[in-house]
Amino acid sequence: MRQGEASGRRRGEWGKPRGRSLSRRHRARAGASIRNLLPKISAKTGFAGESAVPITLKLNGQPRAWSGDPDQPLLWFIRDDAGLVGTKFGCGIGSCGACTVHVDGAAQRSCVTPMAAVDGKSVTTIEGIGKDGALHPVQQAWLDEDVAQCGYCQPGQIMAAIDFLQQNPSPDEAAIRASINNLCRCGTYVRIARAIQRAARSGAKA
Repeated sequence: MRQGEASGRRRGEWGKPRGRSLSRRHRARAGASIRNLLPKISAKTGFAGESAVPITLKLNGQPRAWSGDPDQPLLWFIRDDAGLVGTKFGCGIGSCGACTVHVDGAAQRSCVTPMAAVDGKSVTTIEGIGKDGALHPVQQAWLDEDVAQCGYCQPGQIMAAIDFLQQNPSPDEAAIRASINNLCRCGTYVRIARAIQRAARSGAKA
């Protein structure tokens, strides 16, 4: 017996609802009712019709002004408004660390940091950590240790490592391993630890 015949259905009928289907008029009414339940989004006023809030900040040392929903995650300002795509979206719940940036010098997971939290503050992304066109020492250590495989998580890993070295300029191996809290799906943790060790030896902390 072929699949589908055991339940009395012919081939091609899978997924079709049993019983009488809704008329076009009833479907239109149902769709309108659902749409009325959804929050309204306006480019001028923000999410759910709230008034847009002006936000000012520094992004990689440059002053920026923005206006919108104060609860919008910083990540989307960085990627969509500023066009800086080195900061990655990974999980959206602040768990994986792919979106790590610095806010006033401290590591923050930008996918759960609202724009209201960075008003008047300084935000640094992976694009802004080098000076005078040179790589940051932690970036150089990453290259020297050939850390990346797919590379997707590495900007966040580097930003977290810089923050760690600012607080622990001469860490031992155990402290380095304990500090690696960002997720790497390629499993490059051993090379990440070696890169942090190398950067620490070079005196990298800013």
